[in-house]
Amino acid sequence: MTTTTLAVLVPLLPFLGAAAGLLLGRTAPGFVRPLAVLPPLVALALAAVVAVRQGGDQTVNAATELTPTGSVPIELALYIDGFAALVAVLVAFVATCVQIYSTGYLRDDPRYPSYAALVSLFTSAMLLVVYSGDLIVLLVGWEIMGICSYFLVGHYWETPEARAASLKAFLVTKLGDVPFLIGLFALATDAGSFRITKVLDAVAHGRLDHPTLIALLLLAGVAGKSAQFPLHTWLPDAMAGPTPVSALIHAATMVAAGVYFIARLLPVFEASQAAMVVLAVMAAVTMIGSGLAALAQDDIKRVLAYSTIGQLGYMTGALAVGDRGAAVFHLLSHGAFKALLFLAAGVIIHAAGTNSLAAMSRMKDLSARVPDAYWTMTVALLALAAIPPFSGFFSKESVLGAAEHVATGHTENAPGAAGWITLVAGLLTALLTAAYATRLWLLAFRGQGTEAPDHGRQPLTMTVVLWVLAAPSLALGAFSYRVLPDWFDGRDLTPTLTTSVAGTGVALIGGIVTYAAWRHTRAVTARVPLGAVAAHPEGDAGLVEAEAIATHEPAYGDVAYAPDPADPGRLLLGPLHRHAAVGFHMDALYTAAFVRPVQSGATLVRFLDREVVETYVRGAGTLPRWLGTAVRRAQTGNLQTYVSALLAGTVVLAVAVVLVATGA
Repeated sequence: MTTTTLAVLVPLLPFLGAAAGLLLGRTAPGFVRPLAVLPPLVALALAAVVAVRQGGDQTVNAATELTPTGSVPIELALYIDGFAALVAVLVAFVATCVQIYSTGYLRDDPRYPSYAALVSLFTSAMLLVVYSGDLIVLLVGWEIMGICSYFLVGHYWETPEARAASLKAFLVTKLGDVPFLIGLFALATDAGSFRITKVLDAVAHGRLDHPTLIALLLLAGVAGKSAQFPLHTWLPDAMAGPTPVSALIHAATMVAAGVYFIARLLPVFEASQAAMVVLAVMAAVTMIGSGLAALAQDDIKRVLAYSTIGQLGYMTGALAVGDRGAAVFHLLSHGAFKALLFLAAGVIIHAAGTNSLAAMSRMKDLSARVPDAYWTMTVALLALAAIPPFSGFFSKESVLGAAEHVATGHTENAPGAAGWITLVAGLLTALLTAAYATRLWLLAFRGQGTEAPDHGRQPLTMTVVLWVLAAPSLALGAFSYRVLPDWFDGRDLTPTLTTSVAGTGVALIGGIVTYAAWRHTRAVTARVPLGAVAAHPEGDAGLVEAEAIATHEPAYGDVAYAPDPADPGRLLLGPLHRHAAVGFHMDALYTAAFVRPVQSGATLVRFLDREVVETYVRGAGTLPRWLGTAVRRAQTGNLQTYVSALLAGTVVLAVAVVLVATGA
């Protein structure tokens, strides 16, 4: 087969698997699991073949016109460069791992057939985004992912949290998609085509009339899809869905789509200096804010969710300094270790028997009960913290190195301000990342919470996947910078000395300080009997004292918080803790700025409809009703009454005729 044919089959196979799964889910349940696993597995093999044939420097470019659409045609086009080839392999690899893992994780779920079909459709949509050479076809995959996330996040629709999270994810991402769609049409209007190659050619020849406006409109959609500030609030709440779905969304689909889109069209953004600075500021706020929020979360999946937001901030920071190679490199590395982190968290949750026991404050002695999750999650957390030689070190240092080159004027791909913003924020985020990664490991595997009931060993399909993902989490970084430079625009991915020392140094400081804070709080807790003091007052978020850490804090904001007595996060964050725990009140801000005004407007409209519009409607019917009542009373059914009325009427008419005749 030709490379083009193989590339077409890569997104097509998961789509056919999804369709077959939906059709046969009820009538032939025995085919559900093979239909869930085999299509993405074959797609993975084909994507790997396409990547090998593509070779990193031979672009696959083919197109056929779908239908005449006037001056700006829409074409079914493929555009596969080195980035697309590698990202497609990542998507298919993670999707295959998630489907295999889900056969064990959801083996007793009655809605598993529809779940598996939606995961396959999700995978197909992301592969369509990756391989598409036309912006409208890309938009189709972009929107299919949005509706799939709505259904998958709301898989446990019986719970109010899942229903609210799915609706929130859908609405927030759509909020960004509206300006995104306008930006796509504006871009195609200036370029004269939706084809990505023609758009890039138009940018290269300076034919974009409104580069800043177009870039900012597109950036709104990217912020929603990739959960960047200020449209990031949906992602932590999306943890109400099944854990394998979280792994898929965070590692290889949905949130990766926005970063990949900017990397694909980076020259469009580079045409506007203002857009690059805005991108850098967005990345910096996202990185630092999510790092602080992750340090205050009690639920293990919410920690990982804020972690994803921060790591995506690194990717957008790399794009802000004009280095899409570093951005996609970190996208690949992050995809491996973040999928591993979520699936390992799923093993912990599965061992506890309920999703509600994902709170780290309730975990105890998990290293002995789930050794596979313990060792593999340790590898993934070291990669997340960018400790050498794990994969996260190489990819994160490529981002910091790119920022340092722009900041010091060695390259002119972006404004120097964007370089300094990304570099400073990236180093501070490296400190925070190591801190919350260390905190998660200590509370999850060395915590002093209440021991949950043991629900036995996990299925083999779950534990094997963890070890499969541990390999790229450990070795992908070193492998990539030595073997795959051609796939990254030929850029040298070797870490630079300055940023390597600085980044690793601050990461070690973050880990060591967090460990010291944990030891301190444990020592203080050991001297105070649990429950010996009054409940910790709501809102007190100062330094952790014995009275505070030995009791359970009441709910504040939208989070019912019950901290581990030895949680170092409270000591490290101090007064900032209660604000970080609720995401710095972004949901409350949106409620005040958007939700309540919309609700007030709806209340006003309902009042006007009921009290004004309906008053006129009711008034229009009142007169006929009164006339009908009068006529109805005249219908007595008495024959004498009718005859008397008839005679009286005859007399009246006769008199009237006589009078008229006399007058004439």
